Amino acid sequence: MSGPPDPLHVLEGAESSLLDLIDNLLNKGVVISGEVILGLAGVDLIYLRLSAVLCAADKLLPHMALEPKASEPQK
Repeated sequence: MSGPPDPLHVLEGAESSLLDLIDNLLNKGVVISGEVILGLAGVDLIYLRLSAVLCAADKLLPHMALEPKASEPQK
């Protein structure tokens, strides 16, 4: 079983720009999460759990496409 690919080898022939990378991330979606624990003298006082979802809005809410609502008259 081989290990992870070498980053320099992966990026060597890449023709992508930063904009392409961001576009791909938004199309696929990314979840970022983290935890912060603040304590004093070995006693945990504050615990924060943070999560963020980054994706294109049309991927997250596909049912809210640009369709006319039933209450709006069509032109």
